[in-house]
Amino acid sequence: MKKVFAFVFARGGSKGLPRKNVLPLGGIPLVAHSITVAKQVEGVDRIFVSTDDDEIESIARKFGAEVIDRPEELAQDNAPEIEAWRHALTHLKDQGEDFDVFLSLPATSPLRDRSDVTACLDALDNETDVVITVTPASRSPYFNMVSRDVDGSCRILSPSSGFSRRQDVPQAYDITTVAYAVRPEFIFKHNNLFDGEVKSVVVPKERAVDIDDYWDYKFAEVLLGVKCDDVEG
Repeated sequence: MKKVFAFVFARGGSKGLPRKNVLPLGGIPLVAHSITVAKQVEGVDRIFVSTDDDEIESIARKFGAEVIDRPEELAQDNAPEIEAWRHALTHLKDQGEDFDVFLSLPATSPLRDRSDVTACLDALDNETDVVITVTPASRSPYFNMVSRDVDGSCRILSPSSGFSRRQDVPQAYDITTVAYAVRPEFIFKHNNLFDGEVKSVVVPKERAVDIDDYWDYKFAEVLLGVKCDDVEG
């Protein structure tokens, strides 16, 4: 039986939507959605929230998660996420903790279902280092996505693809932040998830919303069928 530890990495700061991780959504703070789902997933042994923020820490404990104090330098906008992952793993390793699966459930994806998370855990087999979640893309780099220069000139991202009809291009997918299932040892050895053997689990668009700014938040609000008038754009 694999031992699975779930992690939620939630900073106090956010430029796109200030204090987003503590904003109310569907009656509970945003960060609490990830904790709640983790508690519903069979096989998750412990749940941790890594944060630099006292309010997030309080929320995490209220909803039943353990807290890892994240250093200030790992809570900046330019701090690589994987460094926060390594910090959490090192913290637990120093306490003598050992486990098989590192499960990251970002606070920014509150509409995930426990079945999405379970599918990721099931997909992490012996030949796989990382499992990510994806959702069907609205645009394709083979047909209607371009790069743009400062003077306004642009070019198709895949100029040598040879496709002339949208119906002929391969299906493209957006990476989502619904869940990441990773082998702990892989995190210590690599800086890029795609350095290893990566599998994906497809999540429908309505559960793959990634809250980065005010409009993402309002969209999630609509999908949840709730209204939060105390948040200003």
